[in-house]
Amino acid sequence: MSDLSYISTLPAPNQTLFHAKIAKKLSFAELAEKIGRSETWLAAAFYGNMPFADEDIAALVKVLEIDPLSLEAVSPTVNFQPDRASKMEMPPRDPTIYRLYEIVLVYGYAFKSVIAEKFGDGIMSAICFTSKIDKEVDADGTWVKITLRGKFLPYIKY
Repeated sequence: MSDLSYISTLPAPNQTLFHAKIAKKLSFAELAEKIGRSETWLAAAFYGNMPFADEDIAALVKVLEIDPLSLEAVSPTVNFQPDRASKMEMPPRDPTIYRLYEIVLVYGYAFKSVIAEKFGDGIMSAICFTSKIDKEVDADGTWVKITLRGKFLPYIKY
């Protein structure tokens, strides 16, 4: 279930998408499969952090049975550019988001050092990037598995 209090702070087209998704009782995984996108990308786009292409909007209008004019403000034809994470407070207060932030606080330098040892001086791209969330169950319990896959970008000398 999505956090409805946060949804109410989003622009009207994004709220329309969430309300239609909820009304259709579709998960991000189900909706993403229907329109040919990944669930994490689609969720980010619903929150306004990724730009929709015309074909995304056309598919969403069809699957969610919503008025195309309700999504006009997030259409590429009006040059919509995401204002990524502009509403997120730091540090985040939502427990799930805070735990992800905490992982970076605790392991950030370790991740950076291991990346440098394996790849050299550079960064992992968050632009040329994919992610996936899986559920794993074993004898020890239920686990969240988050895969982050970003292209390595070396720093250049000039």
